[in-house]
Amino acid sequence: MVNNAAELVRKIRTEAENCGFVACGIAPAREDPLRASRLEQWLGEGCHGSMEWMETRLEHRRSPQGLWPQAQSVIALGMSYAPAADPRTLGAHADHGRISTYALGADYHDVVKRALKALARWLVAEVPGAEVKVFVDTAPVMEKPLGAAAGIGWQGKHTNLVSRRHGSWLFLGAIYTSLPLPADTPHADRCGSCSACQDACPTKAFPAPYRLDARRCVSYLTIEHKGPVPEDLRAGLGNRIYGCDDCLAACPWNSFAQAGAANRAFLPRAELTAPRLADLLRLDDAGFRALFSGSPIKRIGRDRFVRNCLYAAGNSRDPALFDEVRRLLDDPDPAIADAADWALDRLTAALPVP
Repeated sequence: MVNNAAELVRKIRTEAENCGFVACGIAPAREDPLRASRLEQWLGEGCHGSMEWMETRLEHRRSPQGLWPQAQSVIALGMSYAPAADPRTLGAHADHGRISTYALGADYHDVVKRALKALARWLVAEVPGAEVKVFVDTAPVMEKPLGAAAGIGWQGKHTNLVSRRHGSWLFLGAIYTSLPLPADTPHADRCGSCSACQDACPTKAFPAPYRLDARRCVSYLTIEHKGPVPEDLRAGLGNRIYGCDDCLAACPWNSFAQAGAANRAFLPRAELTAPRLADLLRLDDAGFRALFSGSPIKRIGRDRFVRNCLYAAGNSRDPALFDEVRRLLDDPDPAIADAADWALDRLTAALPVP
């Protein structure tokens, strides 16, 4: 039992590091009116697209206490997945698919949740009677603004959390607790006049600094969006078949991030680092499930993934993909058939004139 709150926080930080977290801070669980109003404005403008769950559980998202009234403090945590190389380099290889860095290794939901549960068990043992709840991405928890409030980074102009030590490469998790812990000072915004992340976006998803329109975001379009992607955005997908790293990778603060700090569970699987589009277009449901077992990619399903690969094939203008694309014209999924027709038109236009 630790009676001194400052000493308890020190021990929490040490134990968090032992559990694999590289960043740890404390934020109050009460509502922040400015944070809540920004969320309401973003939802009111429809920038969340088809992610209806963000709107239906608004009251839970407004504050930690809105989700769990007993919460007094939030322990905000970050786990590094810093890549060894710039993920944008694969953009030059149009016949290969680009998968977002965060999805190249083990599913972060599983890895981070295990670490959160280990830290929570330690805390309950250290302070008998303490109540805790752990969250990583799947609950109505605003991890990024809470991380900023806890001082582990700030929300950059791309709306993601940026750390001075780890750049943009942090998986975030949170532990809500009934313990009244001393809060850390919120992190100052250090973006300055930089617009690198805004300029890097291939689909112009940022109407203004610190504002993201998910409906134009490649990550949203390739992961969350169901059905055909709007035609005017397909070319902007390039060869990105799951997510996008461009706004993150462009951030100058990444120069301080060290790949050695990344959790080894997130090291890229060789078969996912530069997969050939021709191979991916042949995937049936069983093949898709086998390839992406233990990966966050598995949750979007074969149909949506192959749809993405078809857009990449069309953008490649590589005639060698013609037969693989044509074979999918009769796919029972209408979004795949539509994407195949679109891709075939682009590949046909790239064929040499006899």
